[in-house]
Amino acid sequence: MKYVLVTGGVVSGLGKGVTASSIGLLLKACGLRVTSIKIDPYLNTDAGTMSPVEHGEVFVLDDGGEVDLDLGNYERFLDIKLTRDNNITTGKIYQDVIDRERRGDYLGKTVQVVPHITDAIQEWIERVAQIPVDGKSGPADVCVIELGGTIGDIESMPFIEALGQFSYRVGSDNFCLIHVSLVPVLNVVGEQKTKPTQHSVRGLRCLGLTPHLIACRSTTALEENVKTKVSQFCHVQKENIITLYDVSNIWHIPLLLRDQKAHEAIFKVLNLQGLTREPELEEWTSRAEICDMLHEPVRIAMVGKYTRLSDAYLSVIKALVHSSVARGKKLFVDWVPAGDLEDATAKENPDAYKAAWKLLKGADGVLVPGGFGDRGVQGKILAAKYAREKRIPFLGICLGMQIAVIEFARSVLGLKDANSTEFDPNTKNPCVIFMPEGSTTHMGATMRLGSRRTYFQSTECKSAKLYGNKRFIDERHRHRYEVNPEMVARLENAGLSFTGKDETGQRMEIVELRNHPYFVGVQFHPEFKSRPGKPSALFIGLIEAACGQLDVFLQGSESKRNIPNGPANDMSQRHIPYGASNDMPQRNIPNGASNHMFQAACGQLESFFQGSETKRNVPNGAVKAYQNGAATKLANRPQDGAYSIFNGMHL
Repeated sequence: MKYVLVTGGVVSGLGKGVTASSIGLLLKACGLRVTSIKIDPYLNTDAGTMSPVEHGEVFVLDDGGEVDLDLGNYERFLDIKLTRDNNITTGKIYQDVIDRERRGDYLGKTVQVVPHITDAIQEWIERVAQIPVDGKSGPADVCVIELGGTIGDIESMPFIEALGQFSYRVGSDNFCLIHVSLVPVLNVVGEQKTKPTQHSVRGLRCLGLTPHLIACRSTTALEENVKTKVSQFCHVQKENIITLYDVSNIWHIPLLLRDQKAHEAIFKVLNLQGLTREPELEEWTSRAEICDMLHEPVRIAMVGKYTRLSDAYLSVIKALVHSSVARGKKLFVDWVPAGDLEDATAKENPDAYKAAWKLLKGADGVLVPGGFGDRGVQGKILAAKYAREKRIPFLGICLGMQIAVIEFARSVLGLKDANSTEFDPNTKNPCVIFMPEGSTTHMGATMRLGSRRTYFQSTECKSAKLYGNKRFIDERHRHRYEVNPEMVARLENAGLSFTGKDETGQRMEIVELRNHPYFVGVQFHPEFKSRPGKPSALFIGLIEAACGQLDVFLQGSESKRNIPNGPANDMSQRHIPYGASNDMPQRNIPNGASNHMFQAACGQLESFFQGSETKRNVPNGAVKAYQNGAATKLANRPQDGAYSIFNGMHL
């Protein structure tokens, strides 16, 4: 087993997760099997009880693990399925060691950080690295390990000591260290400054680890004299100084690494020079280029609670990106603070109230993501009502589905006090109730978590058609409240259809509104299984409906179109017809890109583009803002409303 460790210095938020994911993708493109481990030095056992405002979203795995959002990046980049053990935390390690001590495993010895904690870390890494994550038998060839935090943090010290010992144990031919550091530019002098990187590497070396490669984050490519300086003062060969500058979208990062021969440098360190295969990244390259060329907008209003931090809904954003690129649209997310839609805000802050409603009314589609707590709930209910009454495409996820049910009960059934027992335990009309198996005393790992099966109740509903008319699907869940089964009959008689249920038929999983262009709510989280070349079916439905093309997309032979997320849904076995007539004119794609390149970039979703070319236009000539590969000057300002995927995709 070969190990690649990614560390970070100077400041947090440099993009270690994207860098680690891109390195893994690069190695996979060279024919190696890759797995990933994320080390988080916090004392929490997992990310399940951490605030999205502080830590970003909680990513959920098939086995129910609530983990750091970087594991979502690993899964999306590498198309793998990780386990909860692939996320190591200080809490897990200490809990493991204390449990061993209580069992008497240490035979009366004094339990210390060194060697017991450090040994436990190394044993955990070696054990998890052997777990296959790509659907094949046997262990991977390379394990990419990301050490969270910044070099010098007190919390990281046991892990750094353990990794230093680990590098010695496995041997120099099996261990490669890549250090991600910052090379800032002072606006006053306009010079790339290397001193922060020098100090960061010096601190790393003092702790017993020496980097083999240095990945320098900067706004522009490193100048040659700067590379020479970093090489000289950090004792790293110049060809191993990699520059990761700001790009228009993160799909360019693996290409930057490839162009700078990062894979060859890693192979040299790991004694893999015999592996001469060049990275096969044609589809990835096409997708990155097509993403830059898109100009026709689609606007989705994200009505949520944590709208000032886009990482709180990272997987939702990624799923929207995957679907919009497949549809040939440039995505704009309008962040709508749910509380600003409420009547109370109209009195307290009329400007915020008007701005929120302006964004909602200007959107092509509305998405209400998951969440907890009663703050902003009334605003979400108003957003669902607006989408229902104005026939605006709507997708509600987890709490978003429950909100849609509550709104329908209030507005259509006339139950003005209909509510969830989460928000009003004494409501006389509980549309949403606490699940019987949930815990009222412990919050962590007590929800309904992980991959669960949903059975479609009809083949005529939009969700079933989007999933390729599968009998059932497997999607990931994270909730402790559910739609009240006793209310289902009344809701369905009034026109709300529960088109997906669990294996018992008592738990509602999918709800749809008949005679609406697209009004879908799901109890699960489809965003967690969306991939760049395999967009989530329900997000595809939202984008198609927002573009006014869902009916066109759904028509045709169901046997020839299949976009499932459930079992036996191997993309390699899917055949999705182009759907257009043979005499249809060839698409005009800029910069000389071929039609097959476009199809590859869209992950075989050619049927999205059936019909007249006047309904979908990819410009003849890339937008000038992206021609030089640099990021646009527009900033990611979710508090100000519009957020383009092309504005906020720096590392």
